[in-house]
Amino acid sequence: MKKQAPVIYPIHPLIADRWSPRAYSDTAIPADTVKRLFEAARWAPSSSNDQEWRFIIGFKGDETYQKIYDTLVEFNQLWAGEAPVLVLVCGETISRKTGKYSAVYAYDVGQAVAMLSVQATHEGLFVHQMGGYDKTRAREFFDIPDHVEPIVALSIGYPGDADRLHPNLQPMEKSERVRNNFDTFVFTKKFGQPSGLFDNE
Repeated sequence: MKKQAPVIYPIHPLIADRWSPRAYSDTAIPADTVKRLFEAARWAPSSSNDQEWRFIIGFKGDETYQKIYDTLVEFNQLWAGEAPVLVLVCGETISRKTGKYSAVYAYDVGQAVAMLSVQATHEGLFVHQMGGYDKTRAREFFDIPDHVEPIVALSIGYPGDADRLHPNLQPMEKSERVRNNFDTFVFTKKFGQPSGLFDNE
C-alpha cells in the first residue's frame, strides 16, 4: 500500500485512504459489491437532478472489458489489464429538463465517480481514473451518440503486489502520496491570494 501523506486536519478515513493504484489483485469483485458501487454513484448530487452520468462496465474476460482496454493509451495498458473491472464513464451533455447544453454535466459526472470511489474504498477496493484513452475509438466501439461525451475510463479492483508491475511503474506505486499546500488552492479577495486561514500550517 502506498505510504500515506500526513493528514493535517482529521477527515473521514474513507477519504484519507482513497488512492489510485496501478497494481491490482486478480480477485474478482462480487456482483453485489459492484452493485453497491453504482448505487453510491446513483445518489450523487447533480444540477436540476439531471443525473447525467452514464457507465459502460466490462468484466475481465468479456468483450466490453477488452474494448475498453483497447481504447487505453499504451502506458495505461501496461497495468490496467490486471484490474477485474474496467469502466467507461460518459456524460449526457443535454439537460433533460431544459433540452439545452449543460455547462456542468462533467462536474456532475465527476461527483458520481467520486461517490463511487469512496464507496469502493469502503469495500476494500480502489479506483484509478484514466484520461489516457482514445475517445474516438470509444465512440465507435460502443455506438455512443453525439450528445453523450466520453469523459474518463476507470479501473476497479483489490490492491495487488506492486513488485509485479512493470519496473518503470514501481517507483510511482511506492512513492509517498503528496498533496498541495492550502495556499495554492484556497484563496480570498482575488484569485491566487492565499486566504490566510491556514497560515500556521
